[in-house]
Amino acid sequence: MILKLSKYTYCKYKLTESYIKNTFVLLSLGANIGDKKSTIDKAVETLVESGVISQAVVSSYYGTEPYGVKDQNWFVNICVKGMTQHSPADLLAKCKAIEKLYGRQERERWHERELDIDIIFYGKEVVETDSLTIPHKEYRKRNFVLVPASEIAGSYIPPNNDLSLEQLVKQCDDCCKIDKMN
Repeated sequence: MILKLSKYTYCKYKLTESYIKNTFVLLSLGANIGDKKSTIDKAVETLVESGVISQAVVSSYYGTEPYGVKDQNWFVNICVKGMTQHSPADLLAKCKAIEKLYGRQERERWHERELDIDIIFYGKEVVETDSLTIPHKEYRKRNFVLVPASEIAGSYIPPNNDLSLEQLVKQCDDCCKIDKMN
């Protein structure tokens, strides 16, 4: 399935066009409603086939205990690294469109999700707007991000940091359980 997404997005009161350069990006995908693995697989396929990212490398699947609100199904989480020609704002808009395509409903923070796609890293850029913070502000505290991210980009050193993802996993004190799936 190919999702046609607009090349333009409205952000911060001005129209921004897709970047021309290729930029490294690392995304975190998760779901805990419905056929979680299938939804995540379809979302990754859509990200690639619609040209949102290229050269995609996907981590293993991880079953993860819910963070924050415990009384819900466990999540399935992965990370995907790749290249994008889209600006951070464009990338966010495209990720939100894909979430919606696969049934994402707005709920309270840390509640169940049909699909969640977070932009964790965008090259070495730091972005802080009302709608987007990159690097993701909680990535250092979350095993469900750090473990799959370190599997596919372990030597990557995030902006404003001296430690690689592999080193950050060892320092993470997240007590939520995480299990590698087959």
